[in-house]
Amino acid sequence: MKLELRGITKRFGALTANDRIDLVVEPGEIHCLLGENGAGKSTLMNVLYGLYQADEGEILLDDAVQRFSGPGDAMRAGIGMVHQHFMLVPVFTVAENVMLGHESTRLGGRLDLAAARARVTEISDRFGFDVDPDARIEDLPVGVQQRVEIIKALSRSAQVLVFDEPTAVLTPQETDELMAIMRQLKETGTAIVFITHKLREVREVADRITVIRLGKVVGEAEPTATNAELASLMVGREVELAVEKAPPRLGDDALVVEDLRVVDPNGITLVDGVSFTVRAGEVLAIAGVQGNGQTELTEAIFGLQTGVSGRIALDGKPLTGRSVRQVLDAGAGFVPEDRQHDGLVPEFTIAENLMLDRADGGPFVRFGALRLDDLHAFAAEKLKEFDVRAQGIHTAVGRLSGGNQQKVVLARELSRELRLFVAAQPTRGLDVGAIEFVYDRVLATRDAGIPVIVISTELDEVYALADRIAVMYRGRIVGIVPADTPRDVLGLMMAGEAPAAVAA
Repeated sequence: MKLELRGITKRFGALTANDRIDLVVEPGEIHCLLGENGAGKSTLMNVLYGLYQADEGEILLDDAVQRFSGPGDAMRAGIGMVHQHFMLVPVFTVAENVMLGHESTRLGGRLDLAAARARVTEISDRFGFDVDPDARIEDLPVGVQQRVEIIKALSRSAQVLVFDEPTAVLTPQETDELMAIMRQLKETGTAIVFITHKLREVREVADRITVIRLGKVVGEAEPTATNAELASLMVGREVELAVEKAPPRLGDDALVVEDLRVVDPNGITLVDGVSFTVRAGEVLAIAGVQGNGQTELTEAIFGLQTGVSGRIALDGKPLTGRSVRQVLDAGAGFVPEDRQHDGLVPEFTIAENLMLDRADGGPFVRFGALRLDDLHAFAAEKLKEFDVRAQGIHTAVGRLSGGNQQKVVLARELSRELRLFVAAQPTRGLDVGAIEFVYDRVLATRDAGIPVIVISTELDEVYALADRIAVMYRGRIVGIVPADTPRDVLGLMMAGEAPAAVAA
């Protein structure tokens, strides 16, 4: 089935998320929609899937204009969508999830689960998915859950399949398996739209590439295009993608974590006996699929978790059991993974956000009074130094782009006397230009002799910044390995395997 979008425009108030977008996807083609987060890719696909109604434009399937009032209409027309965040019921079986919303019944109105099981088995066998129709979703690895999403779409005779950032929660091996599945689907004549911002994956699997920037199509490219060419299309300027860093100048052990455990109020262990050391002047990257205890680990270091046991020490001084204020006063800087909820107050100005962790004393508060002239001078200096694109220091942070918001967080955290710097998902949602800037600042901090921890689910980022790599799986550190460890080895570790040759 041929898919064509003509002049699709979607507005949210004054924001034009999609601006007269044209797109054609042929049967048996993998068409990549490339662009940074916020470019309008997912909005466009949500229009296609009936979740949003376009303000202007048309959707055509095999040259026939379609009218979708909801996802049900899109599915009946032959469109399937595999979402970044899976739409599965964890306590249901695979077969129950596949039939959900499209239940077939037998005499007496009983659900025909046997037919659903048979359908799952048939599709699974055809594509080599190896999925048990009676397995509960909550018991399946993330990669298998994604296969269930694909089976759901194929069970409804989808001839156009949309994959929305499908590799965000996958290990490298699971990503490779997904690419093989996409090629199989392509061979059956399925038209595939692959939404991503990862250049390596685009060049590996796409037949054609359409690049979207700020809601508009800004160009098309062939898979033979270089990463630099694709990045330039995405951000509108040349970008230096290669990260050059000198060998680390290592100092003494600075941060020591021993047998750290975090137990939630329900008694569930989220961090399970984690131990590691970070030396002055090095970057320890903590890799792993999201949800394996990385968030709770960083929150424990900064006093944001209860139920913490074990030892955390910075320069020989204990941090375990200290308040957030005390940890910050000990010289720790923190870039949280969710900058909007945990790193900034969106309604506050840039200047106000830059003093959030210094509101109880110098240099901006003296004898209980705010020294506005000093704050404004400092904010203006940091606006320039960190290249924050804003009308001025009195602009509300919530009005800035994601990249500029992240620069405000970095400016605040890196402008203090630091003994430790921790950055969680430091470039999530940023364009490649902003990523370049963040990497430079992280490495400059390391080169100043400060111990750095980077928590990231992006392996390219881990390799770019790390001097050593720790991999977390289900609350434990599987191993700590050198920064040149092969990608396939890290992938095995991210799935819980710790080969003796690489285990710490």
